[in-house]
Amino acid sequence: MYSPPTFGEPPTLVRGLIAGGPDALTTAVEGAEDDEARAAVDEHDCVVGISASGRTPYVVAAVAEARRIGAATVGISCNAGAALSRAAEVAIELVVGPEIVGGSTRLKAGTAQKIVLNTLSTLAMVDRGKTYGPYMVDLGATNEKLRARAVRTVAEAAGVDRDAPTRALRETDWAVKPAILICMTGASAAEAAALLQRADGRLRRAVGERA
Repeated sequence: MYSPPTFGEPPTLVRGLIAGGPDALTTAVEGAEDDEARAAVDEHDCVVGISASGRTPYVVAAVAEARRIGAATVGISCNAGAALSRAAEVAIELVVGPEIVGGSTRLKAGTAQKIVLNTLSTLAMVDRGKTYGPYMVDLGATNEKLRARAVRTVAEAAGVDRDAPTRALRETDWAVKPAILICMTGASAAEAAALLQRADGRLRRAVGERA
């Protein structure tokens, strides 16, 4: 998942579960998807079940159990009227038609589902205040490439040249949000941090408060 480096979220926020466990990502674990396993979730979670056929027992059972305990549930399948759609509160059915190569749902179905997942995760991060206009403002500047991106982000979001963002980012230990506030409002690093704390980490709200 890209939440930690891209949007500054902890790795526990978005978790990927697959039938057969982590080893199934690199090695086929035949039969695992037929197990009606249940993940550890509670009513505060949102569980998104992904199954090309929409009838995978592992996925359908997990989504049904999550819904039973009060968690939000979404089912993404590639068949109309799928069992997964009936198990979930929100059904997303991507009827892509027969695969180019029969027997492999990793082609059209997998591609379509990946687009939906990208959309859902991006919208969730926007809703959580992780963006400012078209900019990712909670990215972790953990290497040279990302530090260069952080400088560009601060410069473009604040409408200043590159020298000011670099100075501001050094003052904030390469945290993008407070650096933007410094460049936009003239606040100190401490003032920028306090503004963001009062604004629940939402940059747009913090800018409005300072103005």
